[in-house]
Amino acid sequence: MDALPATVADDLRARFKSALLIADQAQLAAAEQLDHLADRLRDYAPQSRGAGFFGRLFDKKTEPPKGLYLWGPVGRGKSMLMDMFFARVAVAKKRRVHFHEFMAAAHRRLFELRRDEPKRDALERLADEIVAEYWLICFDEFQVFDIADAMILGRLFTALFARGAVVVATSNTAPDRLYEGGLQRQLFLPFIELLQQRVETVAVAGPLDHRQGRLAGRRVWWRPPDGAAERALARYFGELAEGAPTAPVALTVAGGRELVVRRAAGRVAWFQAEELLDRPLGAQDFLAIAQRFDAVLISGLKPLRAAQRNEARRLILLVDALYEAGTVVIASADSDPEGLVAEGPHAAEFQRTASRLAEMQADSWLVPRFRNSAAPAASSE
Repeated sequence: MDALPATVADDLRARFKSALLIADQAQLAAAEQLDHLADRLRDYAPQSRGAGFFGRLFDKKTEPPKGLYLWGPVGRGKSMLMDMFFARVAVAKKRRVHFHEFMAAAHRRLFELRRDEPKRDALERLADEIVAEYWLICFDEFQVFDIADAMILGRLFTALFARGAVVVATSNTAPDRLYEGGLQRQLFLPFIELLQQRVETVAVAGPLDHRQGRLAGRRVWWRPPDGAAERALARYFGELAEGAPTAPVALTVAGGRELVVRRAAGRVAWFQAEELLDRPLGAQDFLAIAQRFDAVLISGLKPLRAAQRNEARRLILLVDALYEAGTVVIASADSDPEGLVAEGPHAAEFQRTASRLAEMQADSWLVPRFRNSAAPAASSE
């Protein structure tokens, strides 16, 4: 296996030169900042002087370096840059994780800690566990919508930073606009102040959406959701199942809940849109689906009205989970992706989701995952 270029910036310049990527100066500037952070982390490790409050005070020479918060419009390469950084940074205790996945696991572990030892501070113990396992945390898609997340972030991150954790994050939202419009947002503002103290904010806002312009090949977004579309989805389902029998599958979700997928075969699941959007499902349910299945088929997606804010939120969480897991999505719908949430409180946020759905139709996404399957080509049915 070829060695990685020495730095993220070197890697990016090589990709520009070979035309693997279109040159983007905003990406290059962010890459250089990531390289500076990697240099600062080379000789850093959290150090404490025993247990308790005073044990969390650091010598000035071991003060943790500020992390980085990469934010900007969709498709500007933020996740790619963070992954390039993560691959080469010389830190053993590191983790790259989708923010929703991290928070779902945090809520689950807090429940367990409070249940088992109710008299001890569960948040402090959770922070101890996290930093013992990894102290460089790279968050993809740092977004805060859930009041349950908002209410614990301040204390949790205060505890993590006190233990020397360093955070790198990507987001479509500037730090001072996180949880904008959320319930009791005034209680969330101290977290924003803390975050801005512990990370450098880097705008990655070049003129190009690098996800666009690559849609070619297999047709996986069928419009309208008519008989021809359903027949196409049935062919996909049969071919990708590779002979596995069709039967319901029960998934175990955080807290011991059971989520039943009514139509599954092998590593493929087929849902009606209302099964995913009309039920009270959340990030943990969608993560369980994404972890279990390599391909997810969805029939009958319809544009959501402004009043359907819960359904819109579920659609965003669903696509985030499937995208992060590298899942193939095949769907029939009454509109193109950008038309699914064109109004209401989540419309602006959904632009990122629509961009992801567009990327997930491209050959660069589909071909590696269909390597062992004869996927049906576009049809005139």
